[in-house]
Amino acid sequence: MLIEQLQKIVGPKGWTTDPVTLKPRLTDWRSVVRGATPIAVSPACTEEVSAVVRACADANVAIVPQGGNTGMCAGAIPDESGTQIILSLARMNKIRAVDAANFSMEVEAGCILENVQNAARNVDRLFALSLGAEGSCQIGGNLSTNAGGINVLRYGTARAQVLGLEAVLADGTVISNLRSLRKDTAGYDLKHLFIGSEGTLGIITAATLKLYPDPGPKTTALVALGSSGDAVRLLAHLRSAMSDSIEAFELVSKYVFDLVEKHIPDTLVPFSTAAPWYVLLEVAGNNNGSLLENVLLEAANSELLLDAIIAKNSAEAERFWRMRHSIAEAERAEGPAQKHDISVPVSRIEDFLQRGDRLLADLVPEAQLLAFGHVGDGNIHYNVALPEGSDDGPRVTEAIYELVEEMGGSFSGEHGIGRSKRQFLSKYRDENEIELMRTLKQAMDPKNILNPGKVF
Repeated sequence: MLIEQLQKIVGPKGWTTDPVTLKPRLTDWRSVVRGATPIAVSPACTEEVSAVVRACADANVAIVPQGGNTGMCAGAIPDESGTQIILSLARMNKIRAVDAANFSMEVEAGCILENVQNAARNVDRLFALSLGAEGSCQIGGNLSTNAGGINVLRYGTARAQVLGLEAVLADGTVISNLRSLRKDTAGYDLKHLFIGSEGTLGIITAATLKLYPDPGPKTTALVALGSSGDAVRLLAHLRSAMSDSIEAFELVSKYVFDLVEKHIPDTLVPFSTAAPWYVLLEVAGNNNGSLLENVLLEAANSELLLDAIIAKNSAEAERFWRMRHSIAEAERAEGPAQKHDISVPVSRIEDFLQRGDRLLADLVPEAQLLAFGHVGDGNIHYNVALPEGSDDGPRVTEAIYELVEEMGGSFSGEHGIGRSKRQFLSKYRDENEIELMRTLKQAMDPKNILNPGKVF
């Protein structure tokens, strides 16, 4: 019997069928999508992952890889059939090696992102990926969804942080290229097949990650703005004056920060007069604190901002960032909302938000917009809370995605496809692109056992 075979492979500490233990693994972070499974297995090494996959392939049973289960598109949730196996990477949480001189580290897929950041910090290096869920999300999940976060402006998405990768294919074969090279043109760069594929082409088990020099002291500022367009203009002003020292540049609407103050204890927007929009920004480097003050003063004189507060110390900076990182929690506490993780060219953010306002006013005047995001890379979380009992969600989402498409954007900026967005992929991607994706899936997973029902 397959269940007994899996239990033997992973040992007594590596599986559970207990309904109480399984329950949080069977729903997404937002508690919107639910599934079922007979067992969750947690291999302790790549060899065990390979053996589990081989056993499931022989039995023609599907596998759903799962990391920290912090995703927003239900990409790590099994379907409702109760036949799919959850494969958790949580026990594979070793930092195998840190090479400070080479600015690299090798980690297993189950490592918590915050632990990876700390391991880099311990040798005076930076691992640049930073997310609100970094205390619980796992690096394997970050890579399988090509996670973004607050530092994409300077360092790029998760894809840009990977030098080498190890993954298990649908037949149990292990593909391991954990080299820590910056240059290697020997054939296809296969790691990019797995990064962003949401576990549908292979299960990531380890990665060699890129580290950066410690960027130096960081200065954080909270800026009040009169319009969303001022954020784009302010960013251009800052980049001209401060170049690549800008680490993060986050746009948040007044209503979203109001929700944070309402639901998250000990949070407060520190301005005496409320503004319609805010930007939380961070710059790094020696002497950049005084430079930032001068640049913001110039911006104020040019009417690019209403007010600004530069954090006096790390504690105040942490309070600012706590507000930003608590947005998802505050949204969830307020109630259901239509999630739209969209991206548009940076130059079109203001136009999108203005046209989006008019669109919502026409479709559902009572709807409440919850907008925030990463202005530097054009990624806006454009979420909409509908009146209780409203059935307008599908047409609101379709209208927003049509606007995004018209502006040359993407309906999925950083959260992936999962189960929640798969119906939109074929609509908003070229037919030839979709056919090539299907060809890759068929070639690499002919039995369709790796995370089926996700992406396609």
